[in-house]
Amino acid sequence: MEEEIIRGRFMEGASFQFKAFNAISLVMAAVATGAGLAVGMLAGDWRWGIPLYIAAVGLLFGFKVAQHWERAVILRLGKFHRVAGPGHFWIIPLVDRIAAWVDHRMMVTPFGAEKTLTRDTVPVNVDAVLFWVVWDATKAALEVKNYRMAIAWAAQTALRDIIGKMDLADILVGREKIDAELQQIIDHRTTPWGITVESVEIRDVVIPEALEDAMSRQAQAERERQARIILGQAEQQIAKSFVEAARQYEDHPMAFRLRTLNMIMEGVKERGSLVVVPYDEMRDAGTIAGLSALSNKEAQAKE
Repeated sequence: MEEEIIRGRFMEGASFQFKAFNAISLVMAAVATGAGLAVGMLAGDWRWGIPLYIAAVGLLFGFKVAQHWERAVILRLGKFHRVAGPGHFWIIPLVDRIAAWVDHRMMVTPFGAEKTLTRDTVPVNVDAVLFWVVWDATKAALEVKNYRMAIAWAAQTALRDIIGKMDLADILVGREKIDAELQQIIDHRTTPWGITVESVEIRDVVIPEALEDAMSRQAQAERERQARIILGQAEQQIAKSFVEAARQYEDHPMAFRLRTLNMIMEGVKERGSLVVVPYDEMRDAGTIAGLSALSNKEAQAKE
C-alpha cells in the first residue's frame, strides 16, 4: 500500500517536470533563438538579438498544452488565477505558475487492510478497489496537498473501521453491503476535495488457514446433517406410502394376490432363479408354473 502511494507521488513529480516543456514550445524557442543569432551576426553585434532571446524564453516557458482529460490550475503571484485546458494556453513566466495538472478521467486506486480484527476478534486481510473521479480541479489542487495519497489513506481507514464493526460471517456474505457503506463514507470525506467516489469493490477476503480448515469441516458436517435429514424425510414418505398400500391391500385381497403373482413373475424371469412360494399360495401353483414356463420360453427365444 505504502509503496504504491510513493510510486504515485514519484510519477506525479515526473509528469510535472515533463510538462514544464512541450515539443511545440521547444521548436518555437529554438526558432526564436536561431533568429536572434542570425540577426546578431548580420548586425555584427549579438545584442541586436536580445529581444528574440527574450521571446524564445517566453515561448519556451509560456506556451503550454493540456490533453483533453487534463486541467491546469494556474496561480498568479501565489493566488489562484484560473483553470486552463484542454488544448493550448499561455502563462506569464515568473508571474504565473501551474500548481497542478489534474486528470479528469476515471481513476482506479487499490487499497487494503492487513491483519485487521473483526468484531469477533478474527484477523483478516481485505483487498479492495476504489473508482473515483475529480469533478473540481480547483478544490483538488488547493484544498488538499496530495489528493491521490489522501484518498488512498481515507479509503484504507474507512475499510478498517467497517471491518472492526462487523463479524467475520457478515464480512464473508455481505460484500455488497460493505461496498455501499464504504462508498458512502469515502465519498463524504472526499467531496470537499472536489472528488466523487463512483464505486468500491471488495476483491478478496483472506482468513487464517487454521480457521479456514475449521470452517471447511463445519460446512462438511452441516452438509452431512442436511443429507441425513433428507434421508430421514424420504424414509418417512416411503413408510407412509407402505402404510397406505397396506390399507389398500387389506380392503382388496384380490389386488394383493395379483401383486404377489406379479412379483413372482418378475423373480422367475432370470434362468436358474429360485422362487420360494408361501404355503397358502400353493393353490395357485398352476398359475405360477405357467408363468415360470412362459418366462423360460421368452428367455430361450432371446437366446
